[in-house]
Amino acid sequence: MGDCLKLRVDLNCDLGEGYGAFKVGGDAEIMPHITSANIACGFHAGDPMTMARTIDLAKKHGTAVGAHPGYPDLLGFGRREMQLTSAEIKNYTMYQVAALQGFAEAAGLRLQHVKAHGALYNKAAEDEETSRGIVNAVQALGEGLIILAPPMSVLAKVATDAGLRCAKEFFADRAYNADGTLVSRTQPNAIIEETKKVVERVVDAVVKKTVLASNKKVVSLGRVDTICVHGDTPTAIRLVQALRTGLIKAGVEVKPLRSFI
Repeated sequence: MGDCLKLRVDLNCDLGEGYGAFKVGGDAEIMPHITSANIACGFHAGDPMTMARTIDLAKKHGTAVGAHPGYPDLLGFGRREMQLTSAEIKNYTMYQVAALQGFAEAAGLRLQHVKAHGALYNKAAEDEETSRGIVNAVQALGEGLIILAPPMSVLAKVATDAGLRCAKEFFADRAYNADGTLVSRTQPNAIIEETKKVVERVVDAVVKKTVLASNKKVVSLGRVDTICVHGDTPTAIRLVQALRTGLIKAGVEVKPLRSFI
């Protein structure tokens, strides 16, 4: 098979989401199995010491690093929507990404991507003004950063129209609605933890470009470039291990975004 026909996908995880003495997830156990890490930048989670440790951990394992900016909402872990202007979104995003850039550059690394967190990500998926704030921030930083976005979302369109590289993301551990949006975390069965089911869904998403929605409807996704596992999902360590093995078994190369986007 020619190289241009090979299926490639990135495996990412939200990490560095502790805060002070509060620890979230098994970053050290997850990092060796992923190709890209989305590192919290202090607004929804994370702090200078956690950011530095997570960057160092990524460098140790050769994992690409990206910024994971969110709403300024530590109490709600960035999962509550806020009413902000496009200019506010731009500046809040720049503030967070630039902070992580500093830690990355001090460690001899370059940021690969920017992925909005939680409610900010979900809002940008459907709202042009929010998307424009994120995109304007990335453009202003001028580092050739890749933006992560849901397939066929407003964010993906705004980023692409602006000439930025955009990676289409699928969530391995989250249930989908029939319109391609994520099932709210307030609903039962929104989080998927069963390893076999997660691997099957991800392989279908990458190879068949489809996902079975919560109402059993088959939803078309289009191209999928990166797979996300949330670091705070209880089975996250087991999931990333199984996903990497399952994707390779299905003939899919697991590589960081910078190598093919």
